[in-house]
Amino acid sequence: MAASKADTGEIAKPATSPQFEIRRCTQPEEFAACVDLQKEVWQFADIDIVPIRMFAVADKIGGQVLGCYEGKDLIGFALSIPGSRSGHPYLHSHMLAVRDTYRNKGIGQKLKLAQRDDAIARGFELMEWTFDPLEIKNAYLNIEKLGAIARRYNINQYGYTSSPLQGGLPTDRLVAEWWLKSKRVTGLLEKGTRPTVTPLTKIEVPGEIYAWKASENDRDRAKDLQKKNRERFLAAFAQDQSVLAYERDSSGKGTFVLGNWDEDWSYASQP
Repeated sequence: MAASKADTGEIAKPATSPQFEIRRCTQPEEFAACVDLQKEVWQFADIDIVPIRMFAVADKIGGQVLGCYEGKDLIGFALSIPGSRSGHPYLHSHMLAVRDTYRNKGIGQKLKLAQRDDAIARGFELMEWTFDPLEIKNAYLNIEKLGAIARRYNINQYGYTSSPLQGGLPTDRLVAEWWLKSKRVTGLLEKGTRPTVTPLTKIEVPGEIYAWKASENDRDRAKDLQKKNRERFLAAFAQDQSVLAYERDSSGKGTFVLGNWDEDWSYASQP
């Protein structure tokens, strides 16, 4: 990797807005605020909490701990750690949290874009993260607003979690690949253009999924849907298809659109 701000320990200054400021977290009290917000958002038991020292380590070894502030109050954060795949460095974004009362204000997107600005300034080509394919709003953000793709599916990646948001289901995850300087991403973020996708597979998630996961009486419906969609993703990925678009309708249903990606950014999919 060429010489960059990573070599001096500096970090690119993320963009700010009049109401919210996004900046690097470096102090123990700032990491503690991130841990508190993590507990608030996911309602984890102690065994599942990412501790303060992990935030400190990420900051020291070339990862990212970015906080979104309104005045002095932390209302969101993003945590990433560096990784290596096939000899190439990349950033793995492990957590992104936004306080409940500040959701649907674009803060998650602002944090992701700040991560991208910093990653590019430090010479990275790729950011990855995992997301639950049953979470409709999150999938829409990742695919449609950020331009990530997905072509890997991990079954029960984190084991069974204490967070009630998971509804007792296995923690199946899609892996988002965000190729920071790809034509797909730069066209979307800089020009507002999306490439044409020829659909080969469509995989649907009904809007009722949240109610099913929250209800003991309907949880089996959520498990059945997860299993059916898992099999469809794995079959499509085995045919070299990628998630390239995401549709939502007035009923709240989300639909993954898979096809062939025409750009050759591939090392993240190698063992």
